[in-house]
Amino acid sequence: ELGMSSLAITDHGAMFGAIAFSRSCEKVGIKPIIGMEAYLARQDRRIHDQTEKQPFHLLLLARDMTGYKNLLRLASMAQLEGFYRFPRVDKEILAQYSEGLICTSGCLAAEIPRLINEGREDLARQTIGWYQDVFGKENFFLELQHHDIPELMTVNRWLYDNQGYARVPLLATNDTHYVRFEDFDAHDTLLCIQTSALKSEQKRMRMTDPSYHLRSPEEMWALFGDVPEALHNTLLVAEMCHVDLKTKGYHLPTFPVPTGFDAESYLRHLAESGLIWRYGEQGADSMRERLNYELGVIHNMGFDTYFLIVWDLCQFARHADIWWNVRGSAAGSLIAYCLGITSIDPVSNGLIFERFLNPGRVSMPDIDMDFPDNRRSEMIEYAMNKYGADKVAGIITFGTLKARAAIKDVGRVLAYPLPEVNRLTALIPQIPSKPVSIADCLGGDPEKAVPALKAEYESNPEIQRLLDTAITVEGVARNAGTHAAGVIIADKPLVEYLPLHRPIGDTKLSQVTQFPMETCESIGLLKVDFLGLATLTIMRKACELIERYHNTKFSMDNIPYRPDPNDPEQSRRVSMLFDLIGRGDTTGVFQLESSGMKRMLVEMKPRTFEHIVAAIALYRPGPLQFIPTYIKRMQGQEQVEYLHPKLEPILRETYGICVYQEQIQQIGAELFGYSLGDADMMRRAVSKKKVKDLQEHKARFVNNGPQNGITAEVSEKIFDTIEYFAAYGFNKSHSADYAILTCQTAYLKAHYPEEYYTALLSVQRHSIDDVALFTADCRANGIPILPPDVNASDVDFTIEQTTDPVYRGRRGIRYGLSAVKNAGEKAIDLIVQARGDQPFSDLGDFCRRVNLKEVGKRTIESLAKVGAFDRLADRDEVLMGIERLMSYSGDYHRSREIGQFSLFGSETVTETLTLPKAPPEKQSDNRTRLRWEKELVGLSVSSHPLNAILPMLQDLPHFSYSDTLHREVDEWNGKPVTVAGLVGATRTLTTKNGDEMATFTLEDLTGNITCVLFPKSWKAARELLLRLGQEEGLAVVRGRVDMSRGDVQIIVDNVTNKVDRSLAVDDVRVSQNHQGYDAPAQNREEPPQELNTPVPVMIDDSDIGEDGQPNALFNRIGSSPTDPRRPATEVRLAPETVDNVMDYMDEIEEHNPPLLLTITFRRTHDPDLDRRKLQRVRRQLNEYPGQDHYRVRMIMPDGREVILDYPDSTTHYEGDVENFLLSQFHPDDIEVTALPKSRG
Repeated sequence: ELGMSSLAITDHGAMFGAIAFSRSCEKVGIKPIIGMEAYLARQDRRIHDQTEKQPFHLLLLARDMTGYKNLLRLASMAQLEGFYRFPRVDKEILAQYSEGLICTSGCLAAEIPRLINEGREDLARQTIGWYQDVFGKENFFLELQHHDIPELMTVNRWLYDNQGYARVPLLATNDTHYVRFEDFDAHDTLLCIQTSALKSEQKRMRMTDPSYHLRSPEEMWALFGDVPEALHNTLLVAEMCHVDLKTKGYHLPTFPVPTGFDAESYLRHLAESGLIWRYGEQGADSMRERLNYELGVIHNMGFDTYFLIVWDLCQFARHADIWWNVRGSAAGSLIAYCLGITSIDPVSNGLIFERFLNPGRVSMPDIDMDFPDNRRSEMIEYAMNKYGADKVAGIITFGTLKARAAIKDVGRVLAYPLPEVNRLTALIPQIPSKPVSIADCLGGDPEKAVPALKAEYESNPEIQRLLDTAITVEGVARNAGTHAAGVIIADKPLVEYLPLHRPIGDTKLSQVTQFPMETCESIGLLKVDFLGLATLTIMRKACELIERYHNTKFSMDNIPYRPDPNDPEQSRRVSMLFDLIGRGDTTGVFQLESSGMKRMLVEMKPRTFEHIVAAIALYRPGPLQFIPTYIKRMQGQEQVEYLHPKLEPILRETYGICVYQEQIQQIGAELFGYSLGDADMMRRAVSKKKVKDLQEHKARFVNNGPQNGITAEVSEKIFDTIEYFAAYGFNKSHSADYAILTCQTAYLKAHYPEEYYTALLSVQRHSIDDVALFTADCRANGIPILPPDVNASDVDFTIEQTTDPVYRGRRGIRYGLSAVKNAGEKAIDLIVQARGDQPFSDLGDFCRRVNLKEVGKRTIESLAKVGAFDRLADRDEVLMGIERLMSYSGDYHRSREIGQFSLFGSETVTETLTLPKAPPEKQSDNRTRLRWEKELVGLSVSSHPLNAILPMLQDLPHFSYSDTLHREVDEWNGKPVTVAGLVGATRTLTTKNGDEMATFTLEDLTGNITCVLFPKSWKAARELLLRLGQEEGLAVVRGRVDMSRGDVQIIVDNVTNKVDRSLAVDDVRVSQNHQGYDAPAQNREEPPQELNTPVPVMIDDSDIGEDGQPNALFNRIGSSPTDPRRPATEVRLAPETVDNVMDYMDEIEEHNPPLLLTITFRRTHDPDLDRRKLQRVRRQLNEYPGQDHYRVRMIMPDGREVILDYPDSTTHYEGDVENFLLSQFHPDDIEVTALPKSRG
């Protein structure tokens, strides 16, 4: 538009966008010039003090490829060696890497202009001479700029008057910070966002005038027409620069092969050996054709070395006894299977190589590897040692300003009322996997339009200004991070290919790329994904326990997941894993933990590995609609039909439904003349639904079908079916690979529940929510959970043989001390090591054997509150006497250190430890102790209020959480029941008519049951339930079991806290299965209340649907005042078999996953102020516990970053919490991302 033939990029201190900028320029015929506005240290890049707080600026441009590579080095060294507040170079490395670079005197912040403004003219002239000597006279220019800054005019005049000195050419530039003149306001808004300022503030950072855009040639001539040589020299500089960033080939690291081999022949050698290993001599012959085909494709595409590198990584893992798993399409490769990279046979499982590596689409293979999360760092260290630390780097990622954050930022900058801003942001759909833009919501995309927001925009000029401004800043990069898994490995030091960045966040890597992942791959660099998977850690630990207790050794290769036709006993044991999955007992089973998945499995009753593969592929937003058909056909309730008999061999295993991407490839290849590679290209094209591609492939189907005995009409129907399924099809290789872990974890849980749960709890011990979930599941399955005990517990959870008759000799799981919140792991190690094989005899013995100064008061207090000292002393005595314990232990260990005991020839002469009895008014009651346990370990581990009424209920039939885990629960559906338990978190919903209803949890001895109150029930019971929820009070609930959504829920008719022997037999049903609770019963003193509501709940005519059932088209979700000590639970509305409610609630669950809040905390130079602020923030977050997690990214004054993780803490990110954080932090410093629902 401006008629320019060249354009330069000169970002401050970095080269993040160099490649993307270059490619964008070339697409439109503009010559790209690559540069950087460097930060120049005033003295030395290695000095970190006050003199270096404001480095100089310096403009550098790459004249040729030598200059570009030197620019890469300078940008990298600035980050890795010179970072102090800014990434800085210094004159030492400028002189070392000046070849091929063009340099200018720079802007007002550069060294020479500053000297001029300071009146140090002689030094300015000397400095000009230094730059000429370093870069060459022809490569150094005096830069003239024109903006509304008085000092700039002084500098320009001096430079013009002194250009004759050393004959330095002039260069006219503009300090461009945005593209168009009209972007000034958007840029000014960004400045306010970045500096936490209001636009209305007078004394804030701002550009002096709206001239910092990309000025046109006419504008530049108007400003510098009296210095024409300065303008002509811009063309000269552009002509001088010739940097070609087009890349060819790959830069794979050199892999050392044995003498006599090259990469191709060594790969063939390994593959041939592996073929015999996998299939035997006879079986190998039938596979050799496919082996040769894959080897040929791999070699022709240049990836022999890639496979050797991945094979070597797996070999190291195998020898180091590190378990691994390969996810994604790599499972379709026979070579990968023969090399031992993957563990599933691609031939017998119908997996296709071309889905993994397509000769028609040349791109680097992508083998994503999962490793135990506690050993991932070993794999990275091996790669660094093998290939060189300078050739290995993490990959940078950029977080961008999304729609909601943009509105909040702009709203704050424009001083809009916070409630009004929150109301507008709430209208933006929050779907982490598919973020929507503000423009989409305003009608840019009709499918994503939000009518309410559009109406506000069109009717309110202030809101229009707010949203228009937010649109201009939406999508801007807001922060940088490190890719969770990706690692780049190259054949040469990476600085020869790209600029490097200092490590970001918690990473073992010494450097990170400045280019994002897509750019790194596009310039031929190898990316290897080292993913951390907790499931592998759990499996490995479980198998170690199984070997210890059962003398059965499992590895990642031999845990059964398929029946062996030659081994009836093994087949019987495998069938038990499918029994477990079919009854929905899948808490802790990989990929099967969500409530929706459990519902599907209960209906499906899978019996084979293939059923699990399909279940994983089907349970996603797109293909969910096909699950009922799949189940009916699988169970013989619906006939399987095919459009043509030739489809049967391809679709038979999925009952005529196209579930996998590979099936589409097979249809194209076997019925319509495509190669498997071309069929994969067809699948990709059709899934994008581009009209031209659709017409092209449809014609090919119609033309080729008759040649294979399929009429044109049927061919067209088959294509239409493929078009429909192409967007939903799932990668079968990935699903099959994950299905192995699914079945293996189910096998371990089915046959070795104590070992599996112990491993599961140990690995997840830092998550109170997970520990509470898994221990409840243990109890529901009859496994005793034994409380933490300094004389019995280890660091982790352990298996322990019970002696109490109530447990009937069953093994229990003892709480690990490190699972207690606030108990430091190092401190727990000290306690366990000091105890050894000899229990502590009393508190004095404990204090003498454990140096409590090293353990810390907080750890002792937390252990005491959960009863870990109960065998040694009363909790209240320990808590009241903590200072005495600390001083006693301190005195003892100090005396020991100075040798005081040697005077007596013994260490037994010590002061007796006595603790005072707690007075009655300071003694904690059972409710207080229960609250402590809930806060510190997630649930009650010693006593439960239900014990108080067990004697009254021993002879009653029971319905409890544990009943929900068994098939027989179907018998309860629709029947009236009464259940007793503690009232947990209450959540409110609003119907379309504005009526409020609610759900709440009721915790019995074995877990939580969801209870639902429709509007009139809720109105009657509201006051009592809110009080009981705040007090964690005991309630008895009458209602009926509802399974309309698969989960067991109680539709509530009556709530009471009146519990006595006058209850009728049919009134209360509680589980007698109370293992693990052996503390004395507690008595309650509060007066009983009882609230009865009519049965059934009366519903207004407007609430009745066509089927006569209550409608529930809810329009918003809110939270009622609940006890902040208890985490909010998942909303599970139990409609009275109303399908639309079920669908709506499924959508709620899908769109509201748990969140991770990353709060950027920028340190000041006042530690006390910072400490108080951090404590205030954590206290506020912890007062609203829920399913969301948080961490703090602390930016130190010197620029270092520290991640403070709080795995045991949760919050509920909405309403008060969100407003509080926005009052404490800039919106840019609050990053919200979705967490996966299932643990992996």
